[in-house]
Amino acid sequence: MRRDHGPVVPVELPGGFPAWLVIGYRELHQVTNDPKLFPRDVGLWNQWPKVPADWPLRPMVGQRMPSIYFTAGAEHLRHLAMVEPALEAVDPFELRRHAEEFADRLIDRFCARGTAELVADYAMLLPVLVLARIIGFPDEEGPEIARGLNALADGGPDAIEAQMRVTGNMQRLLAAKRERPGADVTSRMLAHPEPFSDEEYVLDLMAITAAGHLPTADWIGNSVRLMLTDDRFAASLGGGRHSVGEAMNQVLWEDTPTQILAGRWAARDTQLGGCHIQAGDMLLLGLGAANGDPEIRQAAGFDALGGPGSGGRSFHDGNSAHFSFSYGEYRCPFPAQEIAEVIARTGIEVLLDRLPDIDLAVPAQTLVRRPSAFLRGMSVLPVQFTPAPTAGGY
Repeated sequence: MRRDHGPVVPVELPGGFPAWLVIGYRELHQVTNDPKLFPRDVGLWNQWPKVPADWPLRPMVGQRMPSIYFTAGAEHLRHLAMVEPALEAVDPFELRRHAEEFADRLIDRFCARGTAELVADYAMLLPVLVLARIIGFPDEEGPEIARGLNALADGGPDAIEAQMRVTGNMQRLLAAKRERPGADVTSRMLAHPEPFSDEEYVLDLMAITAAGHLPTADWIGNSVRLMLTDDRFAASLGGGRHSVGEAMNQVLWEDTPTQILAGRWAARDTQLGGCHIQAGDMLLLGLGAANGDPEIRQAAGFDALGGPGSGGRSFHDGNSAHFSFSYGEYRCPFPAQEIAEVIARTGIEVLLDRLPDIDLAVPAQTLVRRPSAFLRGMSVLPVQFTPAPTAGGY
């Protein structure tokens, strides 16, 4: 794409709908840093009159609704002012304790077998169980939230029903916290001085949970896969925690869970990367592609394997200038990024502490990704290890 089109690529979505895929680092920075010219206002899309009601990408593209994810301008900032402080008040030490507890519970289910499938048995469960607790759900409801969100992510025939179930769960949680507030995200949102409607609260709670679940699950899976398959990390795998942070950062640069975001819409005719963008055109944010822009690597004086004298270490060590959490006004809120990092890192560290000789149970070249252009995660990650005792007490 770079060779044939440069940093901005004309693409066609299923159904013949045109869009622009932004894969240049500088161009993506320009788009995400200019919310007036490129707002996240899906209602601007000039193709809506042609889009059928059953278009399969409707859920991914979204529609105008009063939530933090699908509002723009002052209305988006209004939601952000309520959601961000509620997330910021999450105690990182308490969050880590929650993550350790659930990680131990999940590992206890398979540690005595000597084998596990880490996507279904672990990575796809841990984030949502922790998120459900900090949002305010009783622990016994966590598995149901996990099943609903995973069904939504799969986009299968039960996705709509799952969405209705999760919505109902959020509505009941809202009513419960109005009657009995607690030290949780939902109660803090309700305590915000500016009133919001029940629909707004529910949609924001769903956005927090959904956006924090699958990318964090894939961050865990992709990081463990990297540590099990890449020689740069294999030597220190036995040490467990030493290389976890490096692997996680490497994943955000080279294997980011969110590859493409839809998106932004041009508020007026403009030029971008040598292309003429018309008012109402959709821009797909190529987060993964921009992270791999060779111009950025060359400008920094690094090649794909590492810097001069790096000994094979990644040039990304300590560098967090990636687009994995997007950028600008609509980036993932910083408290949400920190919550995701604590959950993912804790999950990986506990796994390596409990199962120090973990290894792939299949050849690395047979591993496959979920079939999605937007999200990048493993379909399965089968592993083997020496059977270990349960942590006990759960």
